[in-house]
Amino acid sequence: MIRTAALAALLATTALTSAAMAQNTPAPAPAEVSGGGFATSEATDPYLWLEEVEGERAMAWVEEHNARSLGVLRGDPRFETLHAQALEIVQSRDRIPSPGFNLDGTIDNFWQDATHVRGVWRTTTLDSYRTAEPQWETVLDIDALSAAEGKNWVWKGATCLPPEETRCLVMLSDGGKDAVTVREFDRTTKTFVEGGFVLPESKGGVAWVDADTLLIARDFGPGSMTSSGYPMIVKLLKRGQTIDQATTVFTGQPTDVSVSGYTLRDADGVIKATLINRGVNFYEGETHRLNADGTTTKLELPAKSNISALVQGQLVVTTDQDWTAPSGQEFRTGDVIAWDLERWLADPATPAQLVIRPGEREAIEGLSNTRNTLVVALTENVRGSVYVYEPNPAGEWRRTRLDLPQNVTVGVGSASERDDQVFVSVAGYLNPSSLYLADAANGAAPEVVKSLPAKFDATGMVVEQFEATSADGTKIPYFVVHNGDMPLDGSNPTLLYGYGGFQSSLLPGYSATVGKLWLERGGVYVAANTRGGGEFGPRWHQAALQENRQRAHEDFQAVALDLIARNITSQPKLGIMGGSQGGLFMGAMLTQRPDLINAAVIQVPLFDMLRYHRLLAGASWMAEYGDPDVPEERAWIERYSPYQNLRAGQPYPEVFIHTSTKDDRVHPGHARKAAARLEELGYPVLFYENTDGGHAAGANLRETARRIALEYTYLSRRLMDQPAEAAE
Repeated sequence: MIRTAALAALLATTALTSAAMAQNTPAPAPAEVSGGGFATSEATDPYLWLEEVEGERAMAWVEEHNARSLGVLRGDPRFETLHAQALEIVQSRDRIPSPGFNLDGTIDNFWQDATHVRGVWRTTTLDSYRTAEPQWETVLDIDALSAAEGKNWVWKGATCLPPEETRCLVMLSDGGKDAVTVREFDRTTKTFVEGGFVLPESKGGVAWVDADTLLIARDFGPGSMTSSGYPMIVKLLKRGQTIDQATTVFTGQPTDVSVSGYTLRDADGVIKATLINRGVNFYEGETHRLNADGTTTKLELPAKSNISALVQGQLVVTTDQDWTAPSGQEFRTGDVIAWDLERWLADPATPAQLVIRPGEREAIEGLSNTRNTLVVALTENVRGSVYVYEPNPAGEWRRTRLDLPQNVTVGVGSASERDDQVFVSVAGYLNPSSLYLADAANGAAPEVVKSLPAKFDATGMVVEQFEATSADGTKIPYFVVHNGDMPLDGSNPTLLYGYGGFQSSLLPGYSATVGKLWLERGGVYVAANTRGGGEFGPRWHQAALQENRQRAHEDFQAVALDLIARNITSQPKLGIMGGSQGGLFMGAMLTQRPDLINAAVIQVPLFDMLRYHRLLAGASWMAEYGDPDVPEERAWIERYSPYQNLRAGQPYPEVFIHTSTKDDRVHPGHARKAAARLEELGYPVLFYENTDGGHAAGANLRETARRIALEYTYLSRRLMDQPAEAAE
């Protein structure tokens, strides 16, 4: 699959009166923040020093809070059992090794377990992969590399030069940061190339042009990065050149999110176009073709679009806006369209073919291409299927559906460009993941090649889908996973998960840790499909952008209210969880409807929305949230920004906030400042900061297991104890 050009982020009383009181409490409007209010400027923010990521004072604060919070949670008698269970799950060797097709038909995989904590890049044949015990050959051992070099390397992937794919560019992160070091690697000798390409640590991208040429977007020094902290310049780097000697081929604007370069190749690895993406904002961009003479030509594409595949010479593009093509054809938001590439490059007015137009409650969740077909994961009312589209000589596309289980989530995995084989994953909340191998061209029934054993006892458990009504009348679907004999008396410990942004969908999936550490112990798990996500396509996302962000918060609140109204749970038994943008979700619930909840797990959050654009990658998200420096946009942001809206005298539960020092995407200052402000106002708070880990908050599997155990220990204290416990 071609990389997309656009940028693209889980008490004592249970009486019915408790539920009724919560249901009937009117939802307050988000508080107004006056111009001289708390943290509305640098002068009024007493915790700016916590934004100094590794500052001495800030790290002393982190160490003090880590010691206290770890003492509380690890001191709980349940922690050790939960930690042991989490560790067994994340280090289990009976996970499905995620396969990636190489052009020669072999399979690559990156694997982590108790022995390979940082992981190992390995390879095998397709025939071997299909057996119960594949014979893996190690390509690169990241644990051994880290030990040899005295580094905390975290694998960030590799890109190999087609068609031989023997020379690769390996991307390594120090502790899990987004910024990576790039080093040339020889798969034949399994060694780094002496005197080969080496790019120092930076955010950015790199692509092979040929064996001696790279297309690079990096930090080239002062003036080369956008205000979002991503590259603004693309260069061609020849073997033997220093980075300073590389030739500039494109320069964006400081206000852009980023620029990047990539090659558009056919199934044999032959370059059909060299392209530059200019990300004007997070959702809008331009695509430029790099010409043989070094000039560039802007391509006639919608500002909100992605180049998704090249199939039999047909360029496949998805559009996230209504658009009139140069041919005069009208296309709608969410359409998938295609052109004959050579004809279109020669004449932008060449007519396009409409390949897919999703329905109102449908969404495209993934596209990939085999040698001859386009393979599409499509959801209908958040339930998945996979379709195969194949062009004919007339340019029309024939559609067939793969014979896969129903009422689950299906995902398109790696596809072969040597033939038409494609891996498809199938999972549900109670259905352990299975991996199918399909031949997209012949329509034969897909074959199960791997399936997971159950990781928790789901006997008697069911999945139900309900709808809540949001403040503006919109129906918001959500899933509830629970024991079938669950009493409808408000007594069930319930965890409500949300994200609600960046067109990212929350689809049913099998989580062994949720099952083992929560569902098996009598908990209820809920996933809210709010606006801002992509469950119903681009329009569902765009309905909660910028000035309409509060709609997503109201959607999440509506699900909480509906859970209480149905007597599935009640305020003393309801907790919420979310990370990153989902952490902002948790902050909005905390500050707007704390009367509905008794626990909140706030993971690597956005919290200070008046300064988010000044911290790390924050400026790149202004297309999602708006610009706090523009008075009109600041007005809608400050109404919900959690940091500024924390108040004394509110029924906030004790929250658990965690982040990572090494997160160079969402600044750890958000989480730190949230905890500090809550403490200043007199609220108990648990805070933990992993000093490695990056935005995923887990540099290795042991740290991941600890984080999960801490979360479910906290949730047990708040929602399962009678009454709920708080830290002393």
